[in-house]
Amino acid sequence: MSIKVAIVGATGYTGVELLRLLSGHPNVSVEVITSRAEAGRPVAELFPNLRGISPLLFSEPDEEQLASCDVVFFATPHGVAQATVPALLARGCRVIDLSADFRIRDVPLWEQWYNQPHAAPQLVAEAVYGLPEVNREAIQGAQLVACPGCYPTSVQLGLLPLLEAGCIDQSDVIANSASGATGAGKQASVATLLTEISDSFKAYAAGGHRHLPEIEQGLADIAGSAVKLTFVPHLLPINRGIHTTIYANLTDGSVDLQQLFEQRFADEPFVDVLPAGSHPETRSVRGANVARIAVHRPQGGNKVVVLVVEDNLTKGASGQAIQCMNIMLGFAECAGLEAPALLP
Repeated sequence: MSIKVAIVGATGYTGVELLRLLSGHPNVSVEVITSRAEAGRPVAELFPNLRGISPLLFSEPDEEQLASCDVVFFATPHGVAQATVPALLARGCRVIDLSADFRIRDVPLWEQWYNQPHAAPQLVAEAVYGLPEVNREAIQGAQLVACPGCYPTSVQLGLLPLLEAGCIDQSDVIANSASGATGAGKQASVATLLTEISDSFKAYAAGGHRHLPEIEQGLADIAGSAVKLTFVPHLLPINRGIHTTIYANLTDGSVDLQQLFEQRFADEPFVDVLPAGSHPETRSVRGANVARIAVHRPQGGNKVVVLVVEDNLTKGASGQAIQCMNIMLGFAECAGLEAPALLP
């Protein structure tokens, strides 16, 4: 079985990552890639790594063209998908949105954090949150999937076994996450110039980041009750990759943390629990759709420290979106996603 796919907003980092990964997918033909700014330009001209792989030209978004495809990916800025998704769903398309437009179920809360009115609030309730390790069954029957953010993916996967086991204090959880510069998107910004970030490391949005409500919503869904999180993001002087360090207080000192994590993720193809005492590195997941996790209990005390690494463009965005597509359409979950990480 082969399906037709469209990518809306294909010139950004997540868009080209979708193109790269889908070019090797055995069940997919990418038929349409849109960009108003680059309409008429060959893909390979903008992305030379795809020379000889993709013969497509960028085109203006057109509802008829998009509706002719089985799956439409939106790799657009927040607020863009809301205008087009309702019409595509009405015409039977499946939609996977990589922006935050349909992730947060509380529409006024979304509007507060994203500083704009929501244009399709009627669809929020039917969107399935695309974290396969939690929502695999719901994703199977979904027509609209809201692909998780990169930071939220790492934090939720790191806390998943602990919350399901009910063995930590949910009122005081801390997550420090550091992302490569591609996490800020492709728009020109002085703050992400090479000379600004090279040989430097900084926190930002310590008073509140817009991924926080998404993370807390997901954690509450897992735990069955509210989880109070302090979340502080940081900027790394690298292109891609996320390293998240999570701190929580154990309420059950008898739990075998290593066993808990290994058992929970034993059947998950894209979560790798490292041996006890390990410290995962961002370079170990570069370009791969995998999160690597290590769990520690310093000095045998009641503090648990979880380390998570992922590629923010792959498991944190485009790779996870394809993983969701595979689940939605009954393909092998690993199809198109089995390439190992790049080293060095």
